[in-house]
Amino acid sequence: MTRPGVAPERGWRLFAVYRKVAGALRVTRKFSPGATGYPTSVHSTDGRFCPLEVPLFRKRNVAGMALFAAAAITLSSCASATDAPASDVDAAAATSAEDFGGLDALIEAAQAEGELNVIALPDNWANYGEIKALFEEKYDIVVNSADPDISSAEEIAAADNLKGQDTAPDVFDLGTAVALASTDYFAPYQVENWADIPDENKEPTGLWANDYTGSMSIGYDSNSVPEPTSLDDLLGSEYKGAVALNGDPTQAGAAFAAVGLASVQNGGTLDDFTPGIEFFSELNAAGNFIPVNVTAGTIASGETKVVFDWSYNNLAQVSVVDGWEVTTLPGAVYTSFYNQAISADAPHPAAARLWQEFLYSPEAQNLFITGGAYPVTIDAMTEAGTVDEEALETIGALDGELVTPTTEQSEAAAALLAEKWAAAIG
Repeated sequence: MTRPGVAPERGWRLFAVYRKVAGALRVTRKFSPGATGYPTSVHSTDGRFCPLEVPLFRKRNVAGMALFAAAAITLSSCASATDAPASDVDAAAATSAEDFGGLDALIEAAQAEGELNVIALPDNWANYGEIKALFEEKYDIVVNSADPDISSAEEIAAADNLKGQDTAPDVFDLGTAVALASTDYFAPYQVENWADIPDENKEPTGLWANDYTGSMSIGYDSNSVPEPTSLDDLLGSEYKGAVALNGDPTQAGAAFAAVGLASVQNGGTLDDFTPGIEFFSELNAAGNFIPVNVTAGTIASGETKVVFDWSYNNLAQVSVVDGWEVTTLPGAVYTSFYNQAISADAPHPAAARLWQEFLYSPEAQNLFITGGAYPVTIDAMTEAGTVDEEALETIGALDGELVTPTTEQSEAAAALLAEKWAAAIG
């Protein structure tokens, strides 16, 4: 599970049980509609920055797959008896559902607020479209989804700009680097199944917790360019003006991860992203790198023919764009989690906490699987028999030399990118 010279990744313990269930299942190196059976519907895109995660199209919904297991547990079924009226609770100070008197009382308080503000959650990113729709239907709470394609850094900027307004974000979904640098913006909260989240995947007091992950992949238009089998291939003339990142690696988790992948594929380690920065500098000098913010539209139009992005995002395009295929390079496979957090200034604090309870329930965690991502509670769900095994069979097991940056490595890489990236591609 670890690459020589690279610190053991955080959080990958959670795949141990899944590997037992998956058995011989393995992720193929090259994906196509016939080979993967990946879901067919799509939503929008973005590239974000993360706290133990990382990941381009900030989230993609996909149809054509089996729905999550009917045995998924509903939140309300495990609610506790209400000890105090919801109106008497300071929702903004609540650190668990118990502070409301139980889950039923939290639901009541959230429904009284009537709304939830989310940000940077494209419908097509890890199936967030279906997740948001189900939350609205289940709790009769309107989800206001703002700026779906912005970066993780821009989420925090929005919290600053909208502070004190009823349109400010209630919750965040962030890349690791941004999350680790933004904990002052978060309110601690532990969901009812907090124990199902491995210790390596959460901040002890509940300031943030990992939610889902994927691997860094390369999507490409097979009608226009050959399949790349190494980083060196991308330096060739066949890829002139074709290669793009999902965002700026100093702000977006997917782009950050792409530089990390290039580092470990280019003779380096996660301790030093310099080899990755040097690769993209060389790619730019060759005229092959284009500073275009990748979206579903740029892929469909052919503007971005080769895209570094999370596996779940690239795979979502396979059934939508003719000739779009996905590959992972031999050797080290870069993985990372995205992170959930509640805004300390949430205008709808009860709804924000109910959203967290919902996201970490088997019901929503299985929807991440349907969207091609791997949820953080997959071990616990496997043991409890609540995981959607059909969806797991469709996406397969993560395979290869999995490497994930530690907190210290992420912070060091973020500082290095802030110093070196602009000049490298200028």
